[in-house]
Amino acid sequence: MRIFKNSICLFIFFIAFFIACSNTGAKSKGIKYQLAKNWPQLPKGYTLSEVTGVGIDTSQNIFLFHRAGRKWATPFSDSLISLNTILMLDRQTGKILNSWGANLFIMPHGLTVDRNNNVWVTDLALQQVFKFSHDGKLLMKLGVAKIAGNDATHFNLPTDVAIADDGSFYVSDGYGNSRVVKFSKEGNYLFEWGKKGDKPGEFNIPHAIDLDSYGNVYVADRENNRIQKFDSNGKFLNQWKNNKAVQLYALTVDKKNNNVFAIDYSTAFYIFIKGSDILQFDSSENLLNRFGRTGSYNGPVCRYHDIAVDNEGSIYVGDILGNRIQKFKKVLD
Repeated sequence: MRIFKNSICLFIFFIAFFIACSNTGAKSKGIKYQLAKNWPQLPKGYTLSEVTGVGIDTSQNIFLFHRAGRKWATPFSDSLISLNTILMLDRQTGKILNSWGANLFIMPHGLTVDRNNNVWVTDLALQQVFKFSHDGKLLMKLGVAKIAGNDATHFNLPTDVAIADDGSFYVSDGYGNSRVVKFSKEGNYLFEWGKKGDKPGEFNIPHAIDLDSYGNVYVADRENNRIQKFDSNGKFLNQWKNNKAVQLYALTVDKKNNNVFAIDYSTAFYIFIKGSDILQFDSSENLLNRFGRTGSYNGPVCRYHDIAVDNEGSIYVGDILGNRIQKFKKVLD
């Protein structure tokens, strides 16, 4: 009995020590970021739900996609969310400038704003990709509602969209399929690549997607815990493998300097939540900066789901653990 009790005490001590150490990582090198206080400034009594998508328009307004009272649960609900799921925030104050998206979605996921200020979103339960005008007018819809598939007209839990300068676009598809699909600007199927696996060009939940200024495609390969880089035709170019977390959720490309920003998520023994890091890479996937649970950060433990960067270099992340959006600003030396 004494040996058993000592073993339990040793186990508890180990866990406590492990978690304490995981929250005191060294400060990141390079540019420093600081969590913006009192941002966003939402109306009194207004609460966000799981913030799954974040994007920025050409006026640097912040768009977010949240589940508006609905929580992740499978099987998915069959009913549409009755509240507005898409918000446009002022980047300086975080005040709501506009909102829409009620009675359109069941399980919101990815959001992207293109160079013409169209808003693209994916809905997992509806198995569809949507393109809206800046103020919420439906312009395009792909996929068959609530019908999963693996062909030119169906998706299986699509996660995100990336739009090229010529209007063609890529869909990361997704939880059910392990592929990337490219469409013309009119929404016609062009080609696809990928299958389930962990080799170059294979995916285990392609969870987010973006393009650099040269048209190269970056994919957050979540369960393989890596970033993969392809050319515009799907040819594998490079990858970066994460060794400090269990999942790599999302990424975005800052096209001013072709830096890639990504977010991961880590637990201890898949039980104890350690939280997320924000990572910064150059265009060759060399790690330049890392902060969050392993670096300099004074804030709540988070599970980041999506990330965006504005033209001032401020970072915006959606947190599905605390149901919030955070802003990080550069700290000037």
